[in-house]
Amino acid sequence: MKQRLFLLLPVCLITVLVQAQTAKDLLQKVKTKYDKVNDYTATGKMKTNVIFIKAPVANIKVYYKKPDKLKIKNESGVSFIPKGSANVNMNNVLGLSNFEAVESGTEKIAGITCKVIKIFPLSDEENITRATLYIDEARLLMIKSVISTRENGTYELLMTYKKYAEWGLPDNVELSFNTRDYKLPKGVTIDYDNGTGKAPARDAKNQKGKVEIAYASYEINKGVADTVFN
Repeated sequence: MKQRLFLLLPVCLITVLVQAQTAKDLLQKVKTKYDKVNDYTATGKMKTNVIFIKAPVANIKVYYKKPDKLKIKNESGVSFIPKGSANVNMNNVLGLSNFEAVESGTEKIAGITCKVIKIFPLSDEENITRATLYIDEARLLMIKSVISTRENGTYELLMTYKKYAEWGLPDNVELSFNTRDYKLPKGVTIDYDNGTGKAPARDAKNQKGKVEIAYASYEINKGVADTVFN
């Protein structure tokens, strides 16, 4: 019995190591695709669904520059994207260098069979503590991600792709988060509005919030000045 156990242990270890390497190989392929985008300027509309904030659908302009500079400007002058929410792009996760990755089967997201990969950063200096990625392996696209951070809670990104799929850029992004971890931008006051005209209960900040961005167009690799992000 002991001999059989000793034989099984190396086999199990090899299996784990192979799976980890396969997961990292897939992540590298996805990163290579996303790395084709050095910068972009995009236009679109943003819908904010947070129980304690009145925010109409806004026309927005989004600026991005590799590796992690991103700024969203809307017509009201205020962006309600929660601080620390992986910047609504995946480079913060794909750019990790010291981490373990484990395959965790497959799952269908919006009808697409995705490979599930769990990521565990090994450095205490990383804001990201863990992430679960749902990857369309055939197109090398991130369909969904659930990202936990040290300072800003857990965020979920759901992405759909059409015109700009070859660049890894989504046409639609849904960002969900717990309102408990939501931090208002400076100078913004809470204006409670839950559709009833009454102030919500004390636990309203424990509900889910959602920001949806529908992109209309991208200008890719045309150059974005650093001053845009000041």
